[in-house]
Amino acid sequence: MKKFMATALVAAMSLTAMLTGCGSTGESASSDAGDVVKIGVIQPITGSMAAGGAIQIEGIELANSERPTVTVDGKEYKVELVKADNKSDKVEAANAATKLIEDDQVTAMIGSYSSTPSLGAYDVIKNGNVACVGASCTNPAVTEGNDNYFRVCFIDPYQGKAMANYAFKKLGAKTAAVTTEQGNDYSVGLAQYFKDEFEALGGTVYEAAYQTGDQDFNAQITALKANDPDVYFVPGNFTEAAMFIKQAKQAGVTAQMLGGDTYEVQELIDIGGSEIEGTMFSAFFDPDSELSPLTKDFVQKYRDNNNGKDPSSETALGYDAYNLICDAIEKANSTDPVAVRDAIAASDFVGVTGPVKFDENGDPTKAAVIKKVENGKFVYADEITAE
Repeated sequence: MKKFMATALVAAMSLTAMLTGCGSTGESASSDAGDVVKIGVIQPITGSMAAGGAIQIEGIELANSERPTVTVDGKEYKVELVKADNKSDKVEAANAATKLIEDDQVTAMIGSYSSTPSLGAYDVIKNGNVACVGASCTNPAVTEGNDNYFRVCFIDPYQGKAMANYAFKKLGAKTAAVTTEQGNDYSVGLAQYFKDEFEALGGTVYEAAYQTGDQDFNAQITALKANDPDVYFVPGNFTEAAMFIKQAKQAGVTAQMLGGDTYEVQELIDIGGSEIEGTMFSAFFDPDSELSPLTKDFVQKYRDNNNGKDPSSETALGYDAYNLICDAIEKANSTDPVAVRDAIAASDFVGVTGPVKFDENGDPTKAAVIKKVENGKFVYADEITAE
């Protein structure tokens, strides 16, 4: 349970503030080194998810450039980002988290893009007494039963239900093809949440599965096409999803293609080409939405520094995760990981993607939007709810 008594939190902050001056956990022995607080960044820098990790890191680094220091007990600390590559892999994610906690002695961590590597680091984070704030790991199992894991994004039960409602009620779909990328925890979970809700609404679902790394989807497409479904829901990694949609369109499928939050990377468009046009997917953020009082300024600054380019959802979420941790460090008035963890749990944070207040599982309730691929760009299409 992620509920901490206010008195215990105050006591912990006071104690750790005193210990900070004595070289407590996460502090460097030397005076100069002690002026640095380390935030670990667990991301897929290499591997199949690297493109998603890159745009999330972009947001983290942007926030760090704007807010390079935090103040603790009247002293200014430089915030150092320590990156660890989870290589888009569960085992490597555990290794990365272990390195950040044991070797680098970080105060808190951000990560990861995708639920699969995030779940790979689950046990290390649970037993490490160092908080990790996920930016876009949406599988509910990431935070369940783990007092050290939090996130700033919505979760898959909400996303899956919202997409099923959108397909059934807004698009008028009565039948849906649903694919599952076996071995991808995100895909397996999101597909199931969509299926359960779509069937509960009265719809019929046809299913097919493929493996991560597959490149030929002819068998799955042929089987699904025979049922002539009204929509296709293809949650999974952007690489395989883009290839599936491309091949389905080339095979003559004309039904509406739908996906999840992993789609918002340029590689989806690069791989899918003209066949990806019209694809719709759920997203955490849209530059033209007013999710919080901070959204407009964030978007404008990003556009000014990127030749008019819009920030992606992943960039905005990485930005929020960093600032939430910095806020927690200053509210805890300590760099001790446990005190910071407790301050994160008690957060009432407003970021560029909206307000964040954690429930007992470390999850916020966030709004969601629908985006669409149009003329080779991601554009706002609609709003969605899970009802």
